[in-house]
Amino acid sequence: MSEANRTFKDSMFKDYFKDKERLIEAYNAISGKNYSATTELEFKNLRNVFFRSQNNDIAFLLDNQFIVLLEAQSTINENMPLRMLVYISEIYKGYVDEDALYRKYASDLPTPEFFVLYNGLDEYPEKKILKLSDSFTCLAGTPILELVVTVYNVANGNNIKMLEKSVALYDYARFVAIAYENLKYAKTKAARDKAIKKTINFCLEHGIMKAYLLSRGSEVRRMLSMEWNDEVYRRVLLEEGREEGLVLGREEGREEGLEEGLVLGREEGEKKGREDGERKGREEVARIMKAEGSETTFIMKVTGLTEEEITEL
Repeated sequence: MSEANRTFKDSMFKDYFKDKERLIEAYNAISGKNYSATTELEFKNLRNVFFRSQNNDIAFLLDNQFIVLLEAQSTINENMPLRMLVYISEIYKGYVDEDALYRKYASDLPTPEFFVLYNGLDEYPEKKILKLSDSFTCLAGTPILELVVTVYNVANGNNIKMLEKSVALYDYARFVAIAYENLKYAKTKAARDKAIKKTINFCLEHGIMKAYLLSRGSEVRRMLSMEWNDEVYRRVLLEEGREEGLVLGREEGREEGLEEGLVLGREEGEKKGREDGERKGREEVARIMKAEGSETTFIMKVTGLTEEEITEL
């Protein structure tokens, strides 16, 4: 699995909310505002300013008043204020020419808002405020430069009242949860295809994102197949490796503790056994990932093994 791939949630999020009415409805639920579905909305393109293949953000100008940046995330990232700072700087460049920066009077700029929807597996507060100033290494008093991002957790039953204000947002969160459940143990392409089909069929039968899935079903299958969430994949493999490592560690620890008890003692023996066993677990994870065709750099990131160690497996 290439690290260049986006997670299925992020790509689906961007594709699903390209629809103007869905996006306005979701924004109203998140912000507490009440814009009509006919309100003027203009999408803004975000350049790949971080030199990453993925671009999961949605930027739009609403009613000629706001620039709103939204992103769906499957992993916790508390560097979002910095990321949004770079994005909003790029967008504002499109509103003023170079000469305007040197004119006497201030230029008019749309007011920005920054939101992140977290939908991952880790525990996270229902709402969290991230500030750029939290990253400053030396801060005394009020920061001269600030940017605030509001993160809403929409996973595992969080922020239900907010989600219920938007059918589109609620359905999206439900679809992702169902896809997670069906895909999390799918390690082969055949298993993934089966899990994807099961997810889409279930959602169609229960009216979840039905119109979108009927019109974009084949594209959804392609996105889920190509961009299956590597975070779930990583977690499952590590959990399996950790469990196997603990079993091996206990067994080898006991043996070594008995054989070398005079030197190491039982506790030291079991500690060393656990370490050796956990390493064997990581090596087993790496073997599975190699068999699945994962790239070496991704295997290194997941297991902590070196490139040489992975090559020798």
